[in-house]
Amino acid sequence: MSKLVTIFGGSGFVGRYIARRMAKEGWRVRVAVRRPNEALFVRPYGVVGQVEPILANLRDDASVRAAIHGADAVVNCVGILAESGKNRFDAVQAEGAGRVARIAREEGAAHLVQISAIGADAESDSRYAASKAKGEEAVLAAFPSAVILRPSIIFGPEDQFFNRFAAMSRLGPILPVVGAATRFQPVYVDDVAQAAVMGVLGQAKPGIYELGGPEVASFRQLMQRMLAVVRRRRLIVNTPFWIARIMGAVFDGLQAVSLGLFQNGLLTRDQVRNLARDNVVGEGRMGFDTLGITPVAMGAVLDDYLWPYRSGGQYAEIKESARNLKQD
Repeated sequence: MSKLVTIFGGSGFVGRYIARRMAKEGWRVRVAVRRPNEALFVRPYGVVGQVEPILANLRDDASVRAAIHGADAVVNCVGILAESGKNRFDAVQAEGAGRVARIAREEGAAHLVQISAIGADAESDSRYAASKAKGEEAVLAAFPSAVILRPSIIFGPEDQFFNRFAAMSRLGPILPVVGAATRFQPVYVDDVAQAAVMGVLGQAKPGIYELGGPEVASFRQLMQRMLAVVRRRRLIVNTPFWIARIMGAVFDGLQAVSLGLFQNGLLTRDQVRNLARDNVVGEGRMGFDTLGITPVAMGAVLDDYLWPYRSGGQYAEIKESARNLKQD
């Protein structure tokens, strides 16, 4: 019988790419998620019955154990960018990660891959970054041979970075950003998935890997790159950190007083703290070169999924050609 991998968060942005690659490797894939009915799209990644979504809650021992039971390998992709309800940073990214690692060891899984993030730091004033570091510590304590991947900001068709700002560029002549000078090293989602699969297959030695693409650019430069792809001229305005902190506090306050009716998907105080720090691969860290992976550049991918944000969408080039003919 083919081997089995359980992927927590396997229908998410990164998880779905790992699930697809594992299916191509011939493995059976359990996609462990909170809402299996919303993850049915993963089934066609393999033959009938090869890829199946199942119910799992990272905060519950019994649920995690049922999802891992019988698995040869486990991947944890679960993470949150903002807190909401019971989904707190520590509960999900620290305690949840530790729970998965502990139960994976108890259930006899041979390999464990944890998706973390560049900037994970137990001493950080960001609860997101601190919880990521605590999660790494818990994983290594329970499963010392784990492979931990720390990607920089991840791009790809379903991303919440370039897609979000490309959508914002439709709204007016100004594109506001926070931390315009902060540097990032964007990494293609399928490259992260390839690294995770190497961890599952035992082709990556245990340890922490920092994953960044071939280009380092400031937030402002990334927005300029995006605007060039969507063919829009916008004034990129940097919001000073002190103003951003006030905005984040207001939005966080609205979420609190509304008892969750207003979900702060705009800007949180914790996100402002993270935006004040560069998000690039550290010197001397294991990374793609250690794994023998050549990362994909942004220019090879952005056009493929940002074209809907152009004026005219898929017909933008035809319209431009027509204008040129009229001018001639």
